[in-house]
Amino acid sequence: MTKQKVREILDTIGSMFPDAHCELHHSNPFELTIAVLLSAQCTDETVNKVTATLFEKYKSPEDYLAVPLEELEQDIKRIGLYRNKAKHIQQLCRMLLAEYGGEVPSSHAELVKLPGVGRKTANVVVSNAFGEPAIAVDTHVERVSKRLGLAAETDSVLEVEKKLMKQVPREEWTLTHHRLIFFGRYHCKAQSPLCGSCPLLHLCKEGKRRMKAAGNADTRKSRKLPGRTGKAKPNLPLDQTQEG
Repeated sequence: MTKQKVREILDTIGSMFPDAHCELHHSNPFELTIAVLLSAQCTDETVNKVTATLFEKYKSPEDYLAVPLEELEQDIKRIGLYRNKAKHIQQLCRMLLAEYGGEVPSSHAELVKLPGVGRKTANVVVSNAFGEPAIAVDTHVERVSKRLGLAAETDSVLEVEKKLMKQVPREEWTLTHHRLIFFGRYHCKAQSPLCGSCPLLHLCKEGKRRMKAAGNADTRKSRKLPGRTGKAKPNLPLDQTQEG
């Protein structure tokens, strides 16, 4: 993709979501780390509902280790994969206390060593908690990048990240991450993207395909069909007898 088209995509999405930001509620790097860990295969909205009480009960790594694992599991039971996540949280807290003085490290290399913390989580933490430019590729960023041609359909998550890092100016990495998430979450949705009102439709193969399919469906619906009270003609195609 040309630099001009990349710039058009970034500027257009930027104008649509100028105030895009991390929607996970947190007040410090530790809370953010826990929130992002909980957000895997779960919506930010659900995570925020759980952490509203979780962060009142648990203020430090010591707090999470002061209760039985079963109690922590119950505290986050509304979160998907809550048993594994509860185990990872306690393992993470033990490691923070043993190796980092109870503080979340600011280094990406150190973050990915923590239990339950992968590359995406580390990217979110270093960029939002420590101001280090990074592009975290979640399901929204991956979907939007592939639909708009910023990455290939067959690219892995890591390949998508590398391509975005190459195409997007480094000083825009974090903001672009948030804007792509907002664009994917509120406009270019997985199941019902708003292609008809999308200012980037001309760059989107997926959008063009969907619009063409929708147009064909409208054409089929507009065909003149027998009245509902009459019987279908013997030679009428089966798909037409089922419409209307």
